[in-house]
Amino acid sequence: MTLVPLPAFADNYIWMLQNGSHAIVVDPGDAQPVFDALARAHLQLAAILVTHHHADHTGGVVALREATGAQVFGPAGESIAEPYTPLARGDHAEALGLRFEVFDIPGHTAGHIAFFLPADARHGQAPIVFCGDTLFSGGCGRIFEGTPAQMLASLDTLAALPDDTRVCCGHEYTLANLRFARAVEPGNADLTHYTAHCESLRAHGTPTLPSQLGTERRINPFLRSREATVLQAVRAQAHLGADAAEVEVFAALRQWKNDFR
Repeated sequence: MTLVPLPAFADNYIWMLQNGSHAIVVDPGDAQPVFDALARAHLQLAAILVTHHHADHTGGVVALREATGAQVFGPAGESIAEPYTPLARGDHAEALGLRFEVFDIPGHTAGHIAFFLPADARHGQAPIVFCGDTLFSGGCGRIFEGTPAQMLASLDTLAALPDDTRVCCGHEYTLANLRFARAVEPGNADLTHYTAHCESLRAHGTPTLPSQLGTERRINPFLRSREATVLQAVRAQAHLGADAAEVEVFAALRQWKNDFR
C-alpha cells in the first residue's frame, strides 16, 4: 500500500492510498490532480473519503464519482453532494479490504470527521489518520463553526492515537505553524530540530507531511496547551490568571495564533 500527497490549489493536499491497481482518495477539492495521478499509475478509483464540507476538500467529488463510480464516504452532520454514505463516531468505512474507523472531531466545522486506519503488522504498515483541517503539523484549524471546547476535545481524541500514527492533514501549513510554535515555546529543543528538518524538506520541494503523532505531541502547542511552558506563555500573552480554565487557555492560544504575524 502506497500513501501519496497530491498537491492542489496553493497549499492543499489530496491524499491517495494506492493498493494494487486501485486507489482511495481523501478530500479531493479538485478532480484534475486525481485524474492525472490515476492515469499516470493506471489506477481505478474505488472510494472517496471526505472529512468536512469546505469546497477545497469537496470540489472534485462529483466529477470523480461520475467518472469512476467510486463510493463516497463523508460526515453525517454536514452537507455533501448526494449520493454518499454518511458516517459518524463509531462507524466504519470499508474499501479495498481496508477498514477505517471514524471519529467525530468538530471545531473547524460542526460535523468534521476523521478516518483512522489502524496499523497492519503483517505488512509493516504504521497507522494513518486523515484529519482534514482539525490537526495540522505544528498547529490546528481555525474554529469556524464549533467552539474552543469542541476543538480541544477533538485534538484530545487525535492525540490519544499511537505515537507512530501518520498524520495526513489537508494543507501544507507547517512552516507558518512552526513560526508561531517557536513564539510560544522558544526553548523547546524538539521544536527547533523539527523546524530545521521541515525547512530542509521544503527547500527541496518535498512535503512536510505526513508527520507523526508522537512528534506532534512534542512540538505542537495546540496539543501541549496543558504543558507548563505553554500555559506560562499563554497566560502572559493573554493576561490570564493562574486559575484560568484549560478551555480558556486553549481559546486564548488559538486567538494568539489568529492574530500572529
